[in-house]
Amino acid sequence: MKLEFIGAAHEVTGSCHYLEVGGTRLFVDCGMEQGQNLYENVEPPVGYNEIDFVLLTHAHIDHAGLLPFIYARGFRGRVIATEATADLCDIMLRDSAHIQEMEAEWRNRKGRRAGMEKVEPLYQMKDALGVINLIESYPYQRTVKLNEEIQIRFTDAGHLLGSASIEVWAKEGELEKKLVFSGDIGNKNKPLIRDPQYIDQADYVIMECTYGDRYHKKQKGYAQSLAAIIQKTLDRGGNVVIPAFAVGRTQELLYFIRQIKAENMVTGHDSFEVYVDSPLAVEATHVFKNNMRECFDEETSELVSQGINPIDFQGLKLSITSEESRNINFDETPKVIISAAGMCDAGRIRHHLKHNLWRSECTVVFAGYQAEGTIGRSLLEGAREVKLFGETIDVNAQIELIDGISGHADRNGLMEWIGAFKEKPDHVFMVHGQDTVCDYFAEGLKKELGLLASAPFSGSVFDLGENVWIREAAGIPVVKATVAKKRADSVFTRLLAAGERLLRVIRRNEGGTNKELAKFTDQIMSLCDKWDR
Repeated sequence: MKLEFIGAAHEVTGSCHYLEVGGTRLFVDCGMEQGQNLYENVEPPVGYNEIDFVLLTHAHIDHAGLLPFIYARGFRGRVIATEATADLCDIMLRDSAHIQEMEAEWRNRKGRRAGMEKVEPLYQMKDALGVINLIESYPYQRTVKLNEEIQIRFTDAGHLLGSASIEVWAKEGELEKKLVFSGDIGNKNKPLIRDPQYIDQADYVIMECTYGDRYHKKQKGYAQSLAAIIQKTLDRGGNVVIPAFAVGRTQELLYFIRQIKAENMVTGHDSFEVYVDSPLAVEATHVFKNNMRECFDEETSELVSQGINPIDFQGLKLSITSEESRNINFDETPKVIISAAGMCDAGRIRHHLKHNLWRSECTVVFAGYQAEGTIGRSLLEGAREVKLFGETIDVNAQIELIDGISGHADRNGLMEWIGAFKEKPDHVFMVHGQDTVCDYFAEGLKKELGLLASAPFSGSVFDLGENVWIREAAGIPVVKATVAKKRADSVFTRLLAAGERLLRVIRRNEGGTNKELAKFTDQIMSLCDKWDR
């Protein structure tokens, strides 16, 4: 019984952990890296075609975004998630695949003019649709037996609609251990969804520490802070541009703006329009409505019972088509524009930044975490110019941060979550935090709570039965040339994965009739004759 750390090790994005229990091999999360990557992620110890399960904590791309990638490389196991996470993955993975295909097409148009080799997308829409069909959903607090070696249960993590901490009961022969994967732990008193729920027992805890070195500022109120920014900007005749994750953050912002309008917090602009420019965000909003009963908090449920839609109001405009998106910037009327992606690394938000960053009367408002290496992080750190679509754009707009609206718990919230365990776990592993933050928070758990805690690098392997390290890996810095080579090798990697899957299928056909096996053999030989060089 062993646990190997693959992604989000001394980094914030790309969550992936490998667990091996007897004959069962599974991932907890399968996320895409976003922003700047400091360290190389090791390849899993087995082929993707050998993974039996992927357990998902939530639907954000840095936790679920590589599911189509592993599907394209042979994964055909079961994906286990909460009901809301399954609904959100249905739209988010399709959206991500569309972005991958469109960006590859854009790169290839530029590359052809420069005589460069064709770029393949990380994955395609067919891969997203294929893995979506493998998702199984279960409600919170139901114990689910996956096989004789693994049982799981989802507990509300309060981070995103459907987000969960996952309890895993692992059995290998006579050995039994309980692991808890925290997922992303939510901030308290967020709109719409419940506060994080606590778990009181585990042998091992794999815990995020995104804000392990920070404390959220006490705000007078999110709505009041946002209203003040909107008031000043509209008075100047500018636009308020808000980069926001299409799922979660967009709906929270709509909740606050409905309150702002209902309470007349912005004066002189009573009919100001709010554009949500993201087809994904529009679809996600429908998912929020469909999961109100299981996921919404008491305050929001009370609004619904009064016949009030908590995320709808007069002046709300939903932009779906590309033409509708372009027209937003042709309209000179001051307005609020909410668009994805939240870190400004992809999507329509980049077009809105191009049209508004250079205007001193406009304001760009950040209301969420910005990973290192993203345009959002650069703007928050005072960049005076950014590059968008190959063009250098001067930054003259006001840059604002609404602190405390984060979907992540701060240091106090993290300490409260881990402090809820009634007995000390045997070991707590810090993941999903910046390089130094992981070590810092691990030391804090040791000193303040007396816990055995560590922050492993990718490739570290822990023996859960013996409670010892099998291998403690060192962080291997990313080299840009290595990243480029990986992209170049991606198609051949898929071919190798297909070959491994074929071998596995062959083994599963042992015991078939001679007629069936002969037909299968002839098909393989024919394929080999066609491609043998």
